[in-house]
Amino acid sequence: MTTRQRFNLVLDWFEKNAPSAESELVFDNPFSLLVAVMLSAQCTDRRVNLVTPALMAAYPTPEAMSQASVEDIYHYIRSVSYPNAKAEHLLATAKRLTEVYGGRVPDNIDDLQTLPGVGRKTANVVCAVQWGQATMAVDTHIFRVSERVGLTTNSKNPLQTEKQLVKYIPAELIPKAHHWLLLHGRYICQARKPHCEACGLTSYCRFYKSL
Repeated sequence: MTTRQRFNLVLDWFEKNAPSAESELVFDNPFSLLVAVMLSAQCTDRRVNLVTPALMAAYPTPEAMSQASVEDIYHYIRSVSYPNAKAEHLLATAKRLTEVYGGRVPDNIDDLQTLPGVGRKTANVVCAVQWGQATMAVDTHIFRVSERVGLTTNSKNPLQTEKQLVKYIPAELIPKAHHWLLLHGRYICQARKPHCEACGLTSYCRFYKSL
């Protein structure tokens, strides 16, 4: 089986079995999405969704959050992972959005990555989820699933995985494919014990054929 054939089969399976895959983060606008994605680093979406309603009610815009203190923001996010660093990044990002971008969240990965605490993965998520752009964010789930299934080969880091995935996934499917692979890794192809018995990709999976 060629790599392209495997991609076609995997994408076709997801299209038929998970046509409405989308982010599990709850958000109302580009700013609340950016905040949620920043908070989700090494933290579950479920935990983030418990935190963001009160946080965004208190600071619904970059301008409002830019007037807060680190301690103010920490109060709302203290139950997430690394709350001290994230509170600092959120405040600094709110100030930069206000001072440099007129209170608007940039719609491209280059400008997004100038925001404190925003790396390529976060920027890709925002661009794909908010604006449907063909940007592939690679987290630990996507990195693992792609290599196990055989969509990538000997990928050493997220950027290598991203490049291999976007080479074969049609641009219009990339935003959805991000969620397909992420959710598959979160619930089926888990790190310690993949649930191969519940997986519909075993016919195409390189990992399963090696068992």
